[in-house]
Order: sequence, then structure tokens, then C-alpha cells
Amino acid sequence: MRDTSTAPLNRRMFFRNAAIAGTAVAVPAWLLSGCSGAGSAGTAPAPNAAGLTTLKATHGTGLCNLGIFLTKERKLSETDGAAIDFVVTPTNADIVTLFGAGQVDMSLIPYTQFLTLYDAGAPVTIVAGGGVEGCSIVAQPGITSAADLKGKTLGTFQADTLEMLPYDYLKKAGLSFKDINVRYFGTSPELAQAFVSGSIDSMSHIEPYVTQALNARSGSVLLSDGKDVYGPGYTDCVLAVRNPLLKENPKAIKAVIKGLFEAQQQAETDRRAAVSQVVGSYFKTSLDDALAASTKQPNVVDQRNKTQFMLERAVGMKDLGYLKKLPDEKIADWSLLEDVINENQSLYNSLKLKTA
Repeated sequence: MRDTSTAPLNRRMFFRNAAIAGTAVAVPAWLLSGCSGAGSAGTAPAPNAAGLTTLKATHGTGLCNLGIFLTKERKLSETDGAAIDFVVTPTNADIVTLFGAGQVDMSLIPYTQFLTLYDAGAPVTIVAGGGVEGCSIVAQPGITSAADLKGKTLGTFQADTLEMLPYDYLKKAGLSFKDINVRYFGTSPELAQAFVSGSIDSMSHIEPYVTQALNARSGSVLLSDGKDVYGPGYTDCVLAVRNPLLKENPKAIKAVIKGLFEAQQQAETDRRAAVSQVVGSYFKTSLDDALAASTKQPNVVDQRNKTQFMLERAVGMKDLGYLKKLPDEKIADWSLLEDVINENQSLYNSLKLKTA
């Protein structure tokens, strides 16, 4: 956990000083603590003797990751020649660091953290969606409005969608981060526990940990579920890949995207079975909490209509100092996703949530 109340400038330096060294991003030293070093994935992984390409990946901890968890555990992409190998990341910051430094080929990542890497010059591109909604602000009993947060502590993660939500929530109410004490945490369970124990006054967190906290902390208040700020269907996380992989092995990426579509279909068809398979190993909550939360953050792989939303949020990130310049639509390349849709029309048509 990092308390930035006495060092406001540090909160702005997530990737601001990042620089390019070949195909790897030179990230700040504090982000590399606990990691195995900053290497470079300059070339795409090659198939093994059996013709299966293993893609190293990082992922987040929210329910927006359910699709990639199922894709790996049920080996959904292996039929089309690609396997997923998750790299252990001790903290949320490590997820971003390893991807930006080229230690992994792809990441299911909050779009905000993707934007920091893109702004720093990392060779990365969004190719598919992960999940929508599920970002929430919860507060201790007695705090019922943005105004009540003045002078209080809020826990969240740095350069995350979960930092942008309270930023935009407060801005909508005529307030800013100067009116509260922002504290950054390393992991989702750590943040949830800090709220449940009463160590912080509020938190901006993801499902299933929001539901867990609301159930565990009697009288706690849901201040925002994000829809009051952004409207329904707002995006949270995306699948991004390193550009060498995009150029040299698009077939492997398509296999993963197809796997994500299949995982979405399976989660929509039998949510209990899908959630039951990953609780404990990926989500540190009870099955009941995870099941209750799963409807609040559904998987949506087809997010072609979300590019503009992400670009609009970049304005706030630039104001906070995370970005040097505003990005354009080149952050995403939806062509492989469209190929998968065209090649698997019956699968796509069976999905409940999609762009078209």
C-alpha cells in the first residue's frame, strides 16, 4: 500500500518518465520492485513441435478477466493452435510492468493502464474486449454522497479504471482529488480487507470484491456503480498484445479471441459452472459473493464501439499527468476480432452481449 497524501507528485509519475529502449519500455524503478527484470519480447513466440504456440500473458483480478481464465482453464484456444501461460504478478503494478517491458505477449488489462504504456511508446495494441461495468465506489456507513468524502480517505489502484472513476465522480460533483486523501494499494484482496476492517473511509474497487465488501461491512454504502457517471455498458478492461505478435503470428491472437468468445458464451449459458471453476484460484471471495457479483460485470469480447469512450477518458488521465499527449483511434486494431466474427457467425450470433 502506498499513501500518497504527502507526495502528490508521485501519484502523477506512473509512466510519465517511461522511455523506449528497443522494443521494451524503461519503467520507473519502483514499479519493477518484485519483478524478474525488464526484458524484451522483440519477436513473436514460435509453435512447438506439436504446432501449439504458447503465449505468455498477464491478467487482472476482476470479473472482467473471467473470459481469459476460462479460455486457459478449459483450453478453448488450443484447438486453434494457441495456449495461454499466465505469468505470476505479485501486485497490480507488476501486471503493467511485465507487459510494457516485453516479458509477456499479451495482457487482459484496464484500458487506462494500457494508455499509459501506449503513451510511453510501448509497442502494444488493443485487439479485443474483456469486460464491461463492475467498477464501483463504496463507503463506510454514514457517507452517502460525494460531498461526504471531503477530507476522507479513498483506496484504489494507480492509473487504473478504478482511479478514473472516483476522479470523474468527484468532478461531476464539483470536487477533485485535492478534496480527499487518495491511498494506493497493491492487490485487490488487500484493498478490500482495508475497507472491511475500517482502515479507509471508501474505496474504488472491482467485482467481485465490491460485493464481498458490501456484504462483509454492515451498513456500507454503494456511492457509485459507474453507470451514474458513464452510463450503462462502459468498458473496463481490454485484451492488448505486443505488436511483434500482431505482425508475426495473427493466427495465435485469433485463436485467443475465439476462445474468449467461446468463454463468454459458456459464462452466459451456465454462469454458476463458469464462476465455480475459477473461485479460489483466481478470485479470493466466496462462491456466493462471486456469483452475485458476476452479473454486475459481464464479459464482452466485442467492444468495437468502445474506442471513443476510452479516448474520452484519456483527457482525465492527461489532466492527472499520466499521459503526455492524447491518443487517437490507433490504440485499437479490431481487424482480427472482425475476422473471428466473420469466420464464426453462429458462435457470434449466440452471444447475448456484443456490439451488433
